[in-house]
Amino acid sequence: MNIKVVEYDPNWKTEYLKEEQAIKGILQDELVKSFHIGSTSVPNLKAKPIIDILLVVNDIGKLDQYTAPFENFGYEVMGEFGMKGRRYFRKGGDDRTHQIHAFQYDSIQEIERHLSFRDYLCENPEICKAYGELKSKLADKYPTDIESYGDGKDEFVKKIERAALKWHWTIR
Repeated sequence: MNIKVVEYDPNWKTEYLKEEQAIKGILQDELVKSFHIGSTSVPNLKAKPIIDILLVVNDIGKLDQYTAPFENFGYEVMGEFGMKGRRYFRKGGDDRTHQIHAFQYDSIQEIERHLSFRDYLCENPEICKAYGELKSKLADKYPTDIESYGDGKDEFVKKIERAALKWHWTIR
């Protein structure tokens, strides 16, 4: 995979909304809710230009019945892809454009983890900036090595996730 971190692009929201409409057409009543997550969902955050989508569905097992429609829409269907209870889809090959992380409606911990992370970065510009700078440095250092790029972010991301989940409960 080619790794390139770029400045925030306000068009990412429009790209998400277009993809969301297509996904709603595929899943119809199986879809409970869709969310724009990941770095492209956070204003002013540097990011790999990949639209991350969180799908909350009624029955995660039923998503396996939608393989052909997702493939016809350009997605590679990856199954759980290392995370029990998730379905993962990606689009764009080595120059990935979209990723879908789907969870059943009662996978509260995973759903909240993604949403809290996004919302925490939106509310904390200094942490957002530090995260963007880290990603830029790692992309320069590992332009084609997604594993090393991910490993380089891991400690920072886990620290943000812990803070974000605690923060989430303080604002409720």
